[in-house]
Amino acid sequence: MTEVHVSSAVMTHPVRLTQAQDLAARLRLDGLALDPDPEGPPSALRTALVAWAAVDPEASHHLVVQDDVDAPAELMEIVGRAAVRFPDEALVFYTNWHARNGAAVRIAALAGACWVRAVPDEFTPSLGVCLPSGTAAGFREYARDSAERHDDELLSVFFRGRGRMSLLAVPNIVEHIGTSSINGHAAQGIRLAVCPTSATDAAPLLSRGRVLEEPGWIPYMRYGEGYIRLDGQERGADGGRGHHRWREALPATGLTEEMVREARAAHMPDGLAAEVARSFGRAFAEELWIHCLLLGRQAARAARRLGPSPDGVPADALDRMRHSAVATAGPAGLPPERRPEAGPDEVRTMAAFTWTAVRAGERLQGVSPGITPSRSGLSGR
Repeated sequence: MTEVHVSSAVMTHPVRLTQAQDLAARLRLDGLALDPDPEGPPSALRTALVAWAAVDPEASHHLVVQDDVDAPAELMEIVGRAAVRFPDEALVFYTNWHARNGAAVRIAALAGACWVRAVPDEFTPSLGVCLPSGTAAGFREYARDSAERHDDELLSVFFRGRGRMSLLAVPNIVEHIGTSSINGHAAQGIRLAVCPTSATDAAPLLSRGRVLEEPGWIPYMRYGEGYIRLDGQERGADGGRGHHRWREALPATGLTEEMVREARAAHMPDGLAAEVARSFGRAFAEELWIHCLLLGRQAARAARRLGPSPDGVPADALDRMRHSAVATAGPAGLPPERRPEAGPDEVRTMAAFTWTAVRAGERLQGVSPGITPSRSGLSGR
């Protein structure tokens, strides 16, 4: 077994110093990494470099968390066990509930995987990241003269250059708190974990659960509309940062609009659809349902590749993880300015609605791109 010692730091700004001190004390973290130029232009990277330099000389790994998070008292124990299991990996313990990496986590959760490889064309969620000490030193060297101010963006560039993206913990044990942003992200609105999970459930899942290396193409939502990240998209001229609406991307997935229309006509519940539409509009309700239909389809394919869950992974914890990931799909898919409207009743309604789509997606079959599909395109009905 790899000998692991994890040192830690909280990156913070003087305006949040008390908050950071309380967090470090509660989680028994080693210390604070203060912005070295708090009056200068906003730069998360400037503070991150201080945090990644705070590695204990005897540490095999280093954990950096940001000051605007919450986490369980067991955080360091869970992180340490994960570092033992994956000693050479960059490990991420929080993933935003929106965009591509969040959708990759949802696919993994529904497939019964507890870790998933991050996509190469999106920022690395940096609210709670653990790196091997050598990797931390490599990132500091790589980033020290960069003009980039976003540490999450530069982490992804660094990982891409090394040929291996981070592993995202599917059960999230770190949660974002508040909506303010020193680094200019407040316009993104409420930003929460994609799959919030208790420490009791997360500990065995992260210690023994399966890893999804290739989720395939990934459906995701932004500003109330559905998109698809295609396999290999990062190799495009724009580095994969472009967004493809789901209708445009379908030909590359083996699905057709006809298949989607038939699934919607057969399985989208009128009553729940009307409830979601009353709160957020019919267009959003239909986009959300189709998005989750595609999530369910990709999760079913991933589950078949992964095979049975290993011994020692609690089935009830896996089930709670799946429900947690689906429950955030609705509010995360809303435009940022409308997320505050999703109260408990609206979230429950959207969750019930999205589960009907996920289950329909699990039965949605496709064909290899370029092959003419059959008339129905559905099986298992």
